[in-house]
Amino acid sequence: MMAFFIHEGLLIKKTKNKGRGVFTKKPLAAETIIEVAPVIVMDKNSRALLDKTLLHDYIFEWGDEREQCCMALGWVPLYNHSYQSNCEYEMFFKQQTIAVKTVRAIKQGEELHINYNGDWDSAKKVWFHLTPALSSEAEEGGTTAQQRLM
Repeated sequence: MMAFFIHEGLLIKKTKNKGRGVFTKKPLAAETIIEVAPVIVMDKNSRALLDKTLLHDYIFEWGDEREQCCMALGWVPLYNHSYQSNCEYEMFFKQQTIAVKTVRAIKQGEELHINYNGDWDSAKKVWFHLTPALSSEAEEGGTTAQQRLM
């Protein structure tokens, strides 16, 4: 089992239009594991309740059949979305953890993104839309849960 950790080269900062995000303090190599976070697993009844709250935007589908959901702890909920993400995440159901790693070399000061679809290079549309004022920033990087239309 991997120990829980957050890479020392990361920090949380405010973004221009996306709320908070995870950034680098120093360059990172491709394939670097930057976080291993525990998760809280919940059943489908809890998921139905969470879907009616703001937490819906921060939970992950969970389990082989995706009948459960989980709330990741650590900084995982703060990685913003991008279709051209520079990180990917992997779920370890038995260990109840999510690991995040870089998919390419990352420059110092760069914001780290995951693709909310699960696959780092997936072009499948996500469940929320960009507001017009934020679309230019999204083209440059990503979006966040705060931009989702209700």
